Amino acid sequence: MNDITDLAAWKQFFIIVGSSAGALIGLQFVVMALIAERSPPRGEEAGPAFATPTIVHFGAVLLLSAIQSAPWQEVSFVALFWVSWALVGSVHNHRGQENESTNRI
Repeated sequence: MNDITDLAAWKQFFIIVGSSAGALIGLQFVVMALIAERSPPRGEEAGPAFATPTIVHFGAVLLLSAIQSAPWQEVSFVALFWVSWALVGSVHNHRGQENESTNRI
């Protein structure tokens, strides 16, 4: 194979990742602009409370999509990544539920 043929397999990857990243950044900008425009009580806490989880979850989805759409020679790496990501998500979910149950008002 020549270099051009190798790069052609990555076309779909760059289309998906580029457009998704642009859309997610735009969406985050709109949400933060709306929060800043509307000054709710305890507004200084609203930015980090909404921005951090949103960025983490959007970034996770973008990473999973990017890895899934990359032209891999073998599926074993992708399968291993998905399994490890599911385990990390399960641990994160469990810790979040424990924190929620201890931080009741």
